[in-house]
Amino acid sequence: MNETLERWSSRRAFILAVTGAAVGLGNIWRFPYITGENGGAAFLLLYVAFVLLLGLPVMMAEILIGRAGRRSPMQSLSHLATQAGHSRHWRWLGLFGAFTVFCILSFYSVVSGWSIEFLVSSINGDFVGQDAASIGAGFDAFLADPARMTFNHTLFLVMTMLVVAAGVTKGLERLNNMLMPLLYLLLLVLAGHAATTSGFGPALAWLFTPDLSAMTPMVMIHAMGHAFFTLAVGACALMAYGAYMPDHQSLPRAAAGVAVLDVTVALLAGIAIFSVVFAQGMDPAEGPGLMFVTLPVAFADLPFGAFWLSLFFLLLLLATWTSSINLAEPMVATLQGWGLGRGQAAAAVGVTVWLVGLLSVLSFSTLADVHVLFGMNVFELVTTVPPEIFLPVGGALIAVFAAWVLPEVEALRALDAGPTGFRVWRTTVRWVSIPLTLVVLISGLI
Repeated sequence: MNETLERWSSRRAFILAVTGAAVGLGNIWRFPYITGENGGAAFLLLYVAFVLLLGLPVMMAEILIGRAGRRSPMQSLSHLATQAGHSRHWRWLGLFGAFTVFCILSFYSVVSGWSIEFLVSSINGDFVGQDAASIGAGFDAFLADPARMTFNHTLFLVMTMLVVAAGVTKGLERLNNMLMPLLYLLLLVLAGHAATTSGFGPALAWLFTPDLSAMTPMVMIHAMGHAFFTLAVGACALMAYGAYMPDHQSLPRAAAGVAVLDVTVALLAGIAIFSVVFAQGMDPAEGPGLMFVTLPVAFADLPFGAFWLSLFFLLLLLATWTSSINLAEPMVATLQGWGLGRGQAAAAVGVTVWLVGLLSVLSFSTLADVHVLFGMNVFELVTTVPPEIFLPVGGALIAVFAAWVLPEVEALRALDAGPTGFRVWRTTVRWVSIPLTLVVLISGLI
C-alpha cells in the first residue's frame, strides 16, 4: 500500500495530538492513586527517572518508525524490516500494540464513563453535605448497576469514535486544538486553588521528600509501567502519529515538549488532589477510589466546593476524551491498512471495544467474583497487565527495532537531530533504555 496521504497541518498540531494521546486517565486518575499507594515522593522520583531514561528515548523510537514508514504501524514495520533485509514478521509487533491499546481502551471507556456520572452529580450538587460513607455507598451502588455503567460506557465510546471517524485533520486535530489548551487552563486554575488550602504545604512535602527505603522492586515496576502508560508509549499508537508527522520537524524537540507537558500535568493534578486530601485529613493511599470517593468529600467542605468539584470532573472528562480518541487511532489505521474505509474501521473498533468493555462493567456486579488470572477479575486484570507488562514489553521491542533493525540512514533521517543527536539517542536506547526495561520487568516478575 502507498504511503499514508494524511498529515498534521502544523508542528503545533502534531505536538498537541501526541500530548492528547499521552495526557488522560494516567495523569489525572491513575497517577494520584498509584503515587499514594507507592510511597509518594519515592514513586514520583522513579517515575520521572523512567520518563527520562525509558519513556522519552522509546517515544522517539516509536515516532521515528512511523515517520520513516509513512504507513499504518503493521505496514511500516513490515516495509522497513524487509527493506533492511530482516523478517517481515516484525509486523506482528504492530498487531501486539493494537491489542494492547484495545485492552486499555476497553477499561478506559468504562472509567471515563464514571467521570460523566460524577460530573453530572457534581453540577447537580448531589455531594453537598454528604459524608464519606454516603458518597462511598453511592459510588458502590453506581458500580453495581450494570445499566447505568453500560449507558455511560456507551456514551463515552460514541463520543470517541465519532471524532475518530471524521479523520486526522477534521476530527483528531480539530478537537485537540480546541480542548488541550482548555484542559491546561482548568488544571492551572485547580492547582492555583490548591495553593490556597491548608494542605498545600503537606502535599508538597509528601510529593517531593522521598523515602528511599520505599523503592522496592514492585514500586519500580509500577513506576516504569506508569511512565510508559502516561506517555502512551509501547503500543504503536505514536507510530501511527509519526506517519502523519510534518516534514522538517525536529522529533527530539517535539518529543521532549510532550514529555515535559505530560509530567507537568501529572504533577499539577497530584498537587491539586493531595492538597485537598491533606487539607481534610484524609488518606492519600485510598487506591482507585481516591478520585471518586475521597475528592467529593474533600471538596464538599470547601467554599464553592460543588463548583470546584464540577471543574475537576470536567477536566477529567476532557482529558480522557482526547486521550481515548488518540488511542483509538492506531487501531483504525491498522484496519484501514487492511482495506476498510475510515468510517467502517471506526465503527468496527468502537463496537468491539464496547463489547469487551462490558466485561469490565460487569466486573463490579455479575462478574465480581469471577477471577480470570492471578486472582484478579477482568477489570483488575486489564488495568494492571496491559499498562505494566504489555507496554514495557512493546516498548522494548520497538526500541530494538528502531536501534538495531532499522537502517542507520533511515533512522538518522527520521529522527532529524543531526549526527551527534542521533548517536546520543541510539546509544541511550541500545545500552540504557532496553537493558533497564528488561531488568525492571524481570525483577518485578520474579
